[in-house]
Amino acid sequence: MIIIATLLAVTAGRVSAQEKRLASHVVVITVDGFRPDFYLDSSWHAVRIRELMAAGTHANGVNSVFPSMTYPSHTTIVTGVQPVRHGIYYNNMYEPNGPTGKMYWNASSIKVPTLWGAVQAKGMTAAALFWPVSADAPVQYDIPDIGSMGEKVREEYSKPAGFVDTVRQRVFDGESKIEYGRDVNVARIAAYVINEAKPNLMTIHLFSVDHHEHLQGRDGDLVRKAVMGADSAVGIIVDALKQAGIWSETAVIVTGDHGFGNVAVSVNPNVWLVKAGLITDVKKDEWKAQFFSVGGSSYLYLKDRNDEATLKKVREVLDGQPDSVKRLIRVISRKDLDRIGGNPEVEFALSGQNGASFGNAMSGEAVRPGHGGTHGYFPDFFEIRTGFVVCGPGVRAGGVIGEMNERDIAPTVARLLGLEFPSAEGKAPKEVFK
Repeated sequence: MIIIATLLAVTAGRVSAQEKRLASHVVVITVDGFRPDFYLDSSWHAVRIRELMAAGTHANGVNSVFPSMTYPSHTTIVTGVQPVRHGIYYNNMYEPNGPTGKMYWNASSIKVPTLWGAVQAKGMTAAALFWPVSADAPVQYDIPDIGSMGEKVREEYSKPAGFVDTVRQRVFDGESKIEYGRDVNVARIAAYVINEAKPNLMTIHLFSVDHHEHLQGRDGDLVRKAVMGADSAVGIIVDALKQAGIWSETAVIVTGDHGFGNVAVSVNPNVWLVKAGLITDVKKDEWKAQFFSVGGSSYLYLKDRNDEATLKKVREVLDGQPDSVKRLIRVISRKDLDRIGGNPEVEFALSGQNGASFGNAMSGEAVRPGHGGTHGYFPDFFEIRTGFVVCGPGVRAGGVIGEMNERDIAPTVARLLGLEFPSAEGKAPKEVFK
């Protein structure tokens, strides 16, 4: 009787675990530079995304991380924690003696558990396509985002071995060069993986929209065309799920990393520090303080973090700027950085406002004309928010989330797949689920 009771208890536990899993497959698609207006405003012609919105739940806005940049944001999406915990602070690494091109690209840089690892631990299949900081990730299929490191590196770190060559032959009819910047091409690769492996988790990064928003700002013919291209890519992926016979078992999330702001001027604060004698020659390590700029924000590093005199002088330099310059700059205190889970290595940060972005120039005019659009700003205003749409089994139809955070996406995925993911700080929005 004891044995029978034990077996019944074990069986009941298994049934309970199965009941917790709402979907057998989850596909997370990020559109770099994705904004809520792309699906809330029908003039953007995101037809397929709006179909998913109508069938499921959407957010009116998603708060990004600080800086609101691609790599930190994407890492938050797969970890459910802020940059202070996952350790990916920018796209490119801060290099105190001048940039050499080092970037966060290998998954070993991530300091906390990922959704990929949680899926692998359950014996399920995962895939990552052009996802930032995914080289060597615990997935079965991978073509990592390696920035400007070159196709040789991308091919070396793709999984399984020879995967890029396989894609060239089977998806692109032997073409020697694949135009990854066309989102529909990324979608075609995703469709191939879906047909071959039916992964339990896919994370897919589409990046054409971001490129054109940098060129034209928040609106423009190229931006609208890129949004339509991303929407077509989403449609290709959805159609592939249907053709593979797993659509009814799949939850699809379309989200992003950040919004965008229009740029009118570029502020280069290191020009002021050079004039103040705080930077002589960074290549020779002759400096006391320097700013590291990443689009809409800039971060103050001290060579000696105990150098209170230099910190005071930097503040005096900023305070001494004319009102016409001060209106472009918002100071983000160390307290504010701690509150948002930002980079722990800096003394404070600057966030642009009134059309300002930041640069790293150390000579010439500190304030110069800018153009196009950028991101990286402190993420507490509408234009820099990203979007979120989810539909599939267990998801409420017609649900609306007023506001959520990027760190809430990982717990949402975990709940859909029935995963234990206690390391996440975010919470799955209750509005998502039936």
